[in-house]
Amino acid sequence: QVQVVESGGGLVQPGGSLRLSCVVSGLGVTDVGNVFMIFALNWYRQAPGKQRDFVARISSEFNIKYGDSVNGRSTISRDNAKNTVYLQLNNLKPEDTAIYYCNAVSDFDGAEYWGQGTQVTVSS
Repeated sequence: QVQVVESGGGLVQPGGSLRLSCVVSGLGVTDVGNVFMIFALNWYRQAPGKQRDFVARISSEFNIKYGDSVNGRSTISRDNAKNTVYLQLNNLKPEDTAIYYCNAVSDFDGAEYWGQGTQVTVSS
């Protein structure tokens, strides 16, 4: 059973930083290696009363894309040996307050998995 578990959220003051982590487990290993390696990994966020917005993406080939809201203030990275994707958030603003979700999408068959989210609150 595939599980996606985010962590690292919390309460931070404006201008502060957080590092979110997302571990994807249960994908298994094949003859060609760790299945996690063929997944693209995304971060989304959803603020109260708003739609879920794209934050950042790192492909299986380490190509990276950021959403406009966090571009220049965030860094996405992945560690295939640990089945983990990270999102470093810097210079946080109150409007960054949201639940941050991790999403894993298979390059092979498009299978998609979501985590339950981690709350980020930016407030003084």
